Amino acid sequence: MKSRGRAEALILLVAAIWGFGFVAQCAAMKDMAPFAFNAIRFALGALSLVPVLLLFRPQHHAPARVRLALGGGVGLVLFAAASLQQVGMTGADATTAGKAGFITALYVVIVPLLGFVLGQRIGIGAVAGVVLAVVGMFLLTVKPNFSIGMGDLVVLIGALFWAVHVQMIDRFTARVATLELACIQSAVCALLSGIVSLCIEHTTAQEVRLALVPVLYAGVVSVGIAYTLQVVGQKHVPPTHAAILLSMESAFAAFGGWLLLSEHLSLRAGVGCALMLAGMIVAQVWHPATKAEQSA
Repeated sequence: MKSRGRAEALILLVAAIWGFGFVAQCAAMKDMAPFAFNAIRFALGALSLVPVLLLFRPQHHAPARVRLALGGGVGLVLFAAASLQQVGMTGADATTAGKAGFITALYVVIVPLLGFVLGQRIGIGAVAGVVLAVVGMFLLTVKPNFSIGMGDLVVLIGALFWAVHVQMIDRFTARVATLELACIQSAVCALLSGIVSLCIEHTTAQEVRLALVPVLYAGVVSVGIAYTLQVVGQKHVPPTHAAILLSMESAFAAFGGWLLLSEHLSLRAGVGCALMLAGMIVAQVWHPATKAEQSA
């Protein structure tokens, strides 16, 4: 029981790390271009996972070329999701760290909808979660004149790719170890981001120095440390419970934005956030438990 409690604490710590990662992403955009930031961030993430791979030595369930191909496919989707998220935090109409956290977390309720399209069973809880999340998103992002900020919209499109990303990982981890998949996808995302950055951005060493702390946090802490803690924690926590704890990432993003970036939410936006968080939790809790969860 104690190991279960410690594992849940680790998962909650991961949610906090990822939530504050949105703060780092917003802060970095004051000094760096989005694709250069992602290139360096995910390169650091991939490198930080190498010693973890050597330590855990995951078992391989497929030939190396298959693992690289699957990791490359996931990395391509990760590139799309991360790019849209980062671009949405850039420019005059950029979204805030708190709003980006809640909008991105919508993937929790989008995932079962994608599963339904792919022939998976969808429960009443997922439907209720979607309704709550959609109403909450309306209150959070749609302005009184019924317009939506471009930054919010771009991050919302990115949430669709995050949901596809989750579905791909769910299917591929039977053949590729989680940590190895995380390392390959991060390397691919870094490579693609670097290519785009070289083509359309001009990044100087001074800009990188100014954004060094957010870059290191987003790369080493959010990817290397958080992924490791997630893998360790989820060995003792059922998937549904882990997903509920990880959904708190959005709340930590809002708290971090308020604490470190002086971001403020209106009452309307606050109610929207509460409804979205409720929708995420309902979508995870209100469904038939698996045998593994029943025996946990």
